[in-house]
Amino acid sequence: MLDHCSISHKGSGAVIWSRSFTPAASQLAASPSSPVNSLVREALIEGRTAENKYEKDGYSIKWTFANELDLIFVVAYQRILQLTYIEDLLSAVKALFMKMFQPFLVAFVASLRGVTAEEFTIVQLRDALSGWDKLFDKLLKGIEDKAAQDRKSRLRPATRFELTPSPPLNDDSTTPTQSTAQVNDAQEISRNIEALKSRLKGRPSPGGKRRGKGGKGGLVDSPSGTDTDTGKRKASKSMRKWGDSVPTESDMSELDFSSDRTDVHSSPANVSGLVDSSSLGTRRKDGIYEVKDLNFAGTSDGDEGEDEDDIISRALEASAVGKDAPAAQSTLSSTFGGLFARLTGSKVITTADLEPVLNGMREHLMKKNVAKEIADKVCEGVGENLIGKKVGGFNSIKSEVRTALSNSITRILTPKTSTDLLLSIRTKLATGAASTSLSASKSKRAPYTITFVGVNGVGKSTNLSKVAFWLLQNEFKVLIAACDTFRSGAVEQLRVHVRNLGALVGEGKAGKGAVELYERGYGKDAAGIAKEAIAYAQDTGFDVVLIDTAGRMQDNEPLMRALAKLVSTNNPDKIIFVGEALVGNEAVDQLTKFDRALKDFSASAGKGRGIDGMLITKWDTVDDKVGAALSMTYVTGQPILFVGCGQTYTDLRQLRVAHILQALLKD
Repeated sequence: MLDHCSISHKGSGAVIWSRSFTPAASQLAASPSSPVNSLVREALIEGRTAENKYEKDGYSIKWTFANELDLIFVVAYQRILQLTYIEDLLSAVKALFMKMFQPFLVAFVASLRGVTAEEFTIVQLRDALSGWDKLFDKLLKGIEDKAAQDRKSRLRPATRFELTPSPPLNDDSTTPTQSTAQVNDAQEISRNIEALKSRLKGRPSPGGKRRGKGGKGGLVDSPSGTDTDTGKRKASKSMRKWGDSVPTESDMSELDFSSDRTDVHSSPANVSGLVDSSSLGTRRKDGIYEVKDLNFAGTSDGDEGEDEDDIISRALEASAVGKDAPAAQSTLSSTFGGLFARLTGSKVITTADLEPVLNGMREHLMKKNVAKEIADKVCEGVGENLIGKKVGGFNSIKSEVRTALSNSITRILTPKTSTDLLLSIRTKLATGAASTSLSASKSKRAPYTITFVGVNGVGKSTNLSKVAFWLLQNEFKVLIAACDTFRSGAVEQLRVHVRNLGALVGEGKAGKGAVELYERGYGKDAAGIAKEAIAYAQDTGFDVVLIDTAGRMQDNEPLMRALAKLVSTNNPDKIIFVGEALVGNEAVDQLTKFDRALKDFSASAGKGRGIDGMLITKWDTVDDKVGAALSMTYVTGQPILFVGCGQTYTDLRQLRVAHILQALLKD
């Protein structure tokens, strides 16, 4: 049973016709937080039109476009229902509606676009559609009846087969009937189960002759994993010997890089190499230190790059024939020349017209390291927004595809939340200071907390230190919480970073002791350490707490539950996923499962916390193959806050949408 159906105009948002089938469904389009309005914000505006299905608050929503008039047809129903006829209903409603009311719709859309001076209000259009309700009811009933008949026809043969008695087996026949075969299969399964039970109990299976050691009827290996049959036990692990002599105290001191010493390892003169003066950010007039914008190889600030007018044709030719096939290339050019030559006048774009162009664009995006699944959805979304539009010729269709692709990528990459971390930090600290001064209690100001999560080996600790350097340059006091209590050397690594950062800051504006490490060793509960670190930062006046977590694979449920426990216990202000720029399809899997696991396992009061932003590392290794940025942003809808592009503390960059778009469209 349907809950809601509506027809609206994409450009203006005007609802031309709507129908609710239940009292609760009447609120589907009325509330700003309704599923239908959420569909517009989270799917249509962000370019996720290739999904074809959207789920929100227990509803499933499907839609289709009529691009020639910028109309969208939406159907909503309960997610628990398996309605197989929704796509057929949308196609039929679209075809019938366009056929019956096209003159009125053309006049209405023309008045919205300002093409004609004549005003055609939504009230006039609804008056013209007065008979549509009866047509819709008749169409819906016909499609529901057809779906019910199809369902019965699929179930009928199986029912007849089960109720039909099997004929008796002829003594002269050598072919068993279906019922005899089923009985034999059941007997075989029963024998296998009995044999398995016997093995698990340590007894030989019926008819079996396998016996354990010593002639007993047990298994060869004891179920408990002990060596009771042989009476032997494993020898205890002995200490590994590295040399002939015991190391002296001076040797141990020379090899000790974990303690906070005041020798050459921690002198400011030796950590100056950890800051690259050429990659330092800029300081604004108000004193705020900003990291540099990322510039791709061969470009400079404000450089728009090469002209991309022929990107569609080049991508198409490269994907279909390659660079060293001039004969095939000329054949392809003549083929598409004939195809687009027919697109003269006011030709309506069809699926057949767009298919070769979109296939070439899909190949081009995947060469830029965009995940295949995301490339498919982006190109499908571009196609859906172009089918039905009118163009004038070859140049027009190239221009339409390029513009639609550029707009789609821009909508996906444009953040829906603020990426200004400094503003968020200052706002919370100012709000906390005001509330503390007004409160009668002596409670301290709560610090701003950021948790870094991700898989193993992507560079969480290193890039956490880069973020700490950026915060220190903005005169914040930073506490780093060592919550990776599993990986050997994780605490020592952060200790070295804190020592280096402290030496770099020195006696500057941030002051001595502006950065500190909070640690409790290994094998402890990470959630508890993070909670203690936040309390310590609140008591001692630290502004920001950076929580380092252990790397874990996205499929490891126990570790993901432990990470979700840390999130739900401490409720950090930001959860930043640290990923690599080198991954393609793997980025989609990692982010999807991290985001889903955090939301499912950290659910508090009915709502879990997901990923709030991304930091992509090793960006300097991919040149202009920046597809990972598009894949990660598409999966979560969250912005990329920073990218790492080197080994020094200043190798942190900000991404601009225009730069990513330029690199993705560059041949």
